[in-house]
This record gives sequence, C-alpha cells and structure tokens, in this order.
Amino acid sequence: MMQTPGSMVMGIVFAPLGLVLVFTAAITPQWREGQARLNIGGPGSFLRAGTKGQGAGRSAEALLLLRSDGLWESCLQVEQSELKQCWPISGPYQRDSRVRLVQGLVLTSLFLCGIGIVLACIGVRCWTDLPLRRVAASGGLLVVIAGLLSLAGLGVYTHNLRRLGVDPSRGISNPRFPQLSLSPAGSLYFGWLGSCLQVLGGSALLLSFKRPRCPTCPSRQEQAVCPACRSCPEMSSKTDMDVYEVSC
Repeated sequence: MMQTPGSMVMGIVFAPLGLVLVFTAAITPQWREGQARLNIGGPGSFLRAGTKGQGAGRSAEALLLLRSDGLWESCLQVEQSELKQCWPISGPYQRDSRVRLVQGLVLTSLFLCGIGIVLACIGVRCWTDLPLRRVAASGGLLVVIAGLLSLAGLGVYTHNLRRLGVDPSRGISNPRFPQLSLSPAGSLYFGWLGSCLQVLGGSALLLSFKRPRCPTCPSRQEQAVCPACRSCPEMSSKTDMDVYEVSC
C-alpha cells in the first residue's frame, strides 16, 4: 500500500480546518464588542421584583447593553435577558472603507483557499501509485496566499477596531447609542487561528513539491529505482508493496 507523504497529510488536515474557522469568523457578528450603561432611572421609575405577592419594587437606575459588530451584521442585547436584536450593518460602519477592505480580503481568502484545497485533494491522489506533487504544491501555494490575505484583513480590523465607523466629530457611530467601550471579540480570535492554520497547511503542501529520494540500483549506481522506472534487475523480483514503501 502506498504511503502518503507526511507533509501532504498535514496540509490536507490543516487547510480545511483553517477554512472552516475563517468562514465561521466571517459569518458571525462578534468581531468587536462593547458594553454601555443606559440610564433609565428617575422618579417613579420602578421594576417589579419578586413574585406577585410581593408589593415592593426597586429603582431601575441603569440598563447594561451589549453591542457586537461583525463584517455583515451587528447585534444589540440586554444583559441577563433574552432581548437581542441583530441587523445588517449600516451607517458609517458599513460605509467605512476599512470595513469594505476587510470584507474583500476575507472573501478572496475563502475563495482561494477553497480552490487550493480542491487542487490539493486532486494532487494527493491516495488511490494511485504516485501523487501529483506539482498539483498538490500549487494548491498549497493558493492556501498560503489565502491565509496571508485573511491575516492582512484581520490585522487591518484589529488595528482600527475602535475607530471603525466612528465619526470623529461625534465620537460614536450612532448618536442614539451611548458611548461604547469596544474590545476584540471571539470571532476575531477564530479568524486569527484559522488563518495561521491555512498558512501552516499550505506550507506543508508546498513541501510536497520536492521529489522523494529514490534508492539506486545496486548494480548501476547512476540509475534510480522508482515505481515509474523498474529497470533494475535486482528490484524486479520484489513485490509492488516493497517498492511503494521505499519510494512513496
């Protein structure tokens, strides 16, 4: 049975895993998040506490809002409640050129990584004697480029995280919302991890471009013995399994 090179196995495992993580990061709205307190308290403002039998109430001084933004969606949730609303990004955040740049880089990365994985699967060809090393390496090159593009997009977003969609004259992207203290969120970390896996997987596939070192014929030192060239008399009596184990 043919042994697939370890670099190809590593690339075939890491590249799809990186693609899944970057795709998950792209579609989830947790690239950045922030908290803000909305003061709603005042005279006569009460929230019922306890059961129906309890007549006491307590003052509602502030409401904590959780805001999160992604590449295509934003969400707003009230802390410790099921009240949550999401909507497509709009306003200054949507029109920000840096957000559009990150969108384009991530989409291009996903497209190139998908094509690279397809080429890598064709190149490995575990069901045949010899893998197509050049095809697999070409797929690895596309995966590496995809990982670098997603890393570039993540770097741009992280560097400008607190300034995206912010109007300097107003200080916030939407005057209806109170000031938010923004910080990186979970989707951003998924994207970083997935991009690194893409670079590692693509680099491993690139290593498969190098042809394996074949043993030489004992009687003719200048002649190599490979499954594609079995002219060595000493090797002709060996089974195909032995040749595959040595060569691949």
